Amino acid sequence: MPADHDAPHAALRLAQDLIRCPSVTPEDRGALDVVADALRPAGFAIERPAFSEPGFPDTPNLYARLGQGGPCLVFAGHTDVVPEGDGAWRHGPFDGAVADGMLYGRGAADMKGGIACMLAATLAFLEKRGSRFDGSITFLITGDEEGPAVNGTVKLLDWARARGERFDHCVLGEPTNPGRLGEMIKIGRRGSLTGKLTVLGRQGHVAYPHKAENPIPGLLRLASALVAEPLDGGTAHFDASNLELTTIDVGNPATNVIPATARATFNVRFNDDWTAESLGAEIRQRLERAAGNSVSFTLDLQPSNAPAFLTRPDPFVNLVSEAIRAETGLTPVLSTSGGTSDARFIKDACPVIEFGLVGETMHQVDECVAVADLERLTAIYGRVLEAYFSAPSPC
Repeated sequence: MPADHDAPHAALRLAQDLIRCPSVTPEDRGALDVVADALRPAGFAIERPAFSEPGFPDTPNLYARLGQGGPCLVFAGHTDVVPEGDGAWRHGPFDGAVADGMLYGRGAADMKGGIACMLAATLAFLEKRGSRFDGSITFLITGDEEGPAVNGTVKLLDWARARGERFDHCVLGEPTNPGRLGEMIKIGRRGSLTGKLTVLGRQGHVAYPHKAENPIPGLLRLASALVAEPLDGGTAHFDASNLELTTIDVGNPATNVIPATARATFNVRFNDDWTAESLGAEIRQRLERAAGNSVSFTLDLQPSNAPAFLTRPDPFVNLVSEAIRAETGLTPVLSTSGGTSDARFIKDACPVIEFGLVGETMHQVDECVAVADLERLTAIYGRVLEAYFSAPSPC
């Protein structure tokens, strides 16, 4: 294994190499090669399964493992990024430029910077310890997180499970910190459920309303019923569930025609009081009560692969928290806020927590992270590795 005695600088170089691959979903453009080329000299067995699904882009993935026994610590993440956007960047979105102590580029925060720190910390750990540790280290890296998430982590986990692979704990390197590195660990995520509501009327001339049936008042009545009462008051580790109307559409270009249908779309981010099924039943009951016998409607609840889940605080969560506190002086909040992530798939394989860089600029023009944060995050991941493989029983 080539020696690299400066893991923090290794993290910066790796982050730049990754950013310079314009891997906008579903393209890879060499990003997974960067990961493979970093891990292979350290003895990792590298595999590159790609998955397909009709109607979705093919997705390359990377699976790397060093060791066969337990415990097995997994580092997970994604190399795909969102498009650069329409605004003007002060540095090229795929240049990996460093200016005034900041690394700029699409994916710097979300989450090529986090992957670079995982790689640098692991290589430094192995340079120090060699094979003198009991257990295994695995990398699960996908190119499908920012897209439909159909041919990425969920299938990579199925592929690994079919081979008999087993994992004990996972750190997912999403940018979890709102403003300062060390502020927040994600120990769960809310679920997501999308519904499409259609109210049925009868088209007609506005001058002859008795010969038509306007669906718009009915839609407003039903939409109001959805948001009139809170779904819940929150739980021990989750905020209250929230239902948000995202569109109301009629698509009627004429001012003298009563439309035949009116539609609304909504999304619910729900806590662990609910499953997608129980929440769907509650929504339907609210609509039926509001509709009575006077409003005709249909409800299409979209299939959801995003349940609410929680990794309950335990010795592993404490181990990561202690590593963060040792490097930053901050005690991280254990949070379940934010949107969905691939942790929703990983939680079926092993307990998973999320901790990465500051996410303040993710998905924005001039996405960037502090070079000093790359150094600190590499040190935090290094402490996690040392503690995990030194403890008699990490879990």
